[in-house]
Amino acid sequence: NELMPGHVHLNSLAQAIKLGIAEAGGTPLEFPCIAVCDGIATGHEGMRMPMISRELIADSTYLMATAHAFDAIVMISNCDKVTPGMLMAAGRLNIPAIIVTGGPMDTGCFKGSPACYNDLMEAEGQVERNKMSIDDLSEFEQTANVGPGACSLMGTANCMNMLTEALGMTLTDGALIPATWGKRVALARQAGRQIMELHDRNICPRDIMTLEAFENAIAVDMAISGSTNTTIHLPAIAREVGIELSLDTFNKMAELIPHLTLLKPAGRFFPRDMYDAGGLAALMQELHRHGLIHQDCLTVTGNTISENVMGREIRNTEVIHRVENPISKRGGIKVLYGNL
Repeated sequence: NELMPGHVHLNSLAQAIKLGIAEAGGTPLEFPCIAVCDGIATGHEGMRMPMISRELIADSTYLMATAHAFDAIVMISNCDKVTPGMLMAAGRLNIPAIIVTGGPMDTGCFKGSPACYNDLMEAEGQVERNKMSIDDLSEFEQTANVGPGACSLMGTANCMNMLTEALGMTLTDGALIPATWGKRVALARQAGRQIMELHDRNICPRDIMTLEAFENAIAVDMAISGSTNTTIHLPAIAREVGIELSLDTFNKMAELIPHLTLLKPAGRFFPRDMYDAGGLAALMQELHRHGLIHQDCLTVTGNTISENVMGREIRNTEVIHRVENPISKRGGIKVLYGNL
């Protein structure tokens, strides 16, 4: 929809997917989905709406696909509650399904320094403390969010897109190809063709989203120091396929998986930097090399995770660290218990 930067460009991806489906002999039929921008739904009554939207997205997608007896489905997503909601629907439907995300927003630039939405939020505080003028803030607003895509940071949107790739529910590099690149349109077209292969082979989400696949997703979550919202979304997705994920699972995985990359807002790098450094496939190959992920998990490519990441290398070890030289030996999320 046109209400949120993460989705404003998705129509071009929808057309590419439909072309791919038709090329492979299918009949593409499109229907829309609601989406709430957490960055806009803030500071007013709208703050109550984002989490509710996840359930509505899952329910309405399930309703439409069931009512019209779809043979398979390609789900187009990009933001905080949308990707989890669609994964929930995919698990509930259990018909061949692929997630295609819209990719991360390009990195902005303010007065010669790279910037993103998080920097803009912090700048509001600078104005309140008289350390930045309102005119500078106005300029910043025009340069921090430079175009379509998921906010250029390790927020829930980019994090869940990466975990979707780790789960095996999107094509390789589907998480981090920048939103504005033609390569993302090409990936969408490929997804249209690939959904027909999944249909022909009857590969369904519950064949892909196994306990081992969720453990892979949590392993990646720890390696990227993902959004803490993953502790809400991954168990909800898992429940749709009959798997119970406890918070203890996150703590146990954190003890096993080192923290390998640190993006904004905690670090200084951006999603584009991670893509240029080799992308999620390079990070997963590094984990695979050390036996830290389940290598035989099936994915929507029709291949296993290990086959998808084979040959991928880290190109910049400042952005994606080696297991031998982690940012931290412990994963990036810690679940605390008791009276805080």
